[in-house]
Amino acid sequence: MNIAIPFGSPLYVMLKPAGSRCNLACRYCYYLEKGRLYPKEEQQVLSDELLETFIRQYLEAQTMPQVLFTWHGGEPLLRPLSFYRKALALQQKYARGRQIDNCLQTNGTLLTDEWCEFLRENHFLVGISIDGPQTFHDAYRCHSFEKVMRGIRLLQKHGVEWNAMATVNHLNADHPAEFYRFFKAIGCQYIQFTPVVERIVERPDGLTLASAHQQEASLTDYSVTPKQWGRFLCGVYDEWVKADIGQVFVQLFDATLANWAGEPPSICAMSPTCGRAAAMEANGDVYSCDHFVFPEYRLGNIRQQSLTAMLYGERQQRFGRDKSATLPRQCRECSFLFACHGECPKNRFAKDRYGEPGLNYLCEGYKQFFAHVAADMDFMKAELDAGRSPANLMYR
Repeated sequence: MNIAIPFGSPLYVMLKPAGSRCNLACRYCYYLEKGRLYPKEEQQVLSDELLETFIRQYLEAQTMPQVLFTWHGGEPLLRPLSFYRKALALQQKYARGRQIDNCLQTNGTLLTDEWCEFLRENHFLVGISIDGPQTFHDAYRCHSFEKVMRGIRLLQKHGVEWNAMATVNHLNADHPAEFYRFFKAIGCQYIQFTPVVERIVERPDGLTLASAHQQEASLTDYSVTPKQWGRFLCGVYDEWVKADIGQVFVQLFDATLANWAGEPPSICAMSPTCGRAAAMEANGDVYSCDHFVFPEYRLGNIRQQSLTAMLYGERQQRFGRDKSATLPRQCRECSFLFACHGECPKNRFAKDRYGEPGLNYLCEGYKQFFAHVAADMDFMKAELDAGRSPANLMYR
């Protein structure tokens, strides 16, 4: 089999060392039910053998001198420190001179001094899942706010680099200013806002959440609406732009500016194509994307196929190309297409004004946001083009 590997293309695989297992059961979590894909007797945590196979194959598949390992879940801290020490040793064994970085996404409730010392000594970037002030967080995240805040304080105490991943749902979306000020108040400089958009459907494989291609499905009551999403982004932006450009980094705003300036965005959802970020389950099964862990998107297993063959193969390449190839007419005509590229395919289940399928459910909200920031983005692009800091925006 001939595999064409584009020169200088980074590749990512989100690894699930504890599978879908988690010590919490957050109401909107789209991953807990993935355990239904595997019989109970099947290995639900990554074995030492598969860990080594993955690390070797992952490094072999890379074409860049810097390689990022992403440990996700479920809850990755359900695996002991000894597991991650072994992983670091294997990374060095197969690195062949590459620079290796690690990031870990956690709910933060299991962090200890020992964990934080390990994370700091080994330069892990830690993502903390926290949904804003306690009232909002506890509503859907098992009343875990105090434990999460204890974990954040431990990270700060030990000097561990961390950022926040906050979901935007039907409850907290109407409070953008309060939401944003909370993160500033706890000393968070890097924030990722993720809209909750999940749909319920009956599937023959026992899963209850809909995949992108299933048009007939009911939205969950905790999903954010397009209008809410637009108002939320505009509200947060208005708080951020006052004094925080260059001080607080909101991932979506950075990605928007990148697209405005013609640079690759940091979010795959805002890129022209996808398919560069896959997910691997604890048994070695590889899926096209973390949001597409459904049987129809399973690429294979690393015991039988290499990551290189799966991720650079035609099936995954077609998955990536389909993002732009299947845009409906309304998207193709949109003056803001360059800014979102249709956003994440998992949310493209609506019909456009011409009746064509594939419109992003959140389109209305994104258009409101892009129109709201267009003048500022034009100015910041000009500042960047002139070699000046876009932070000058606040002094106009």
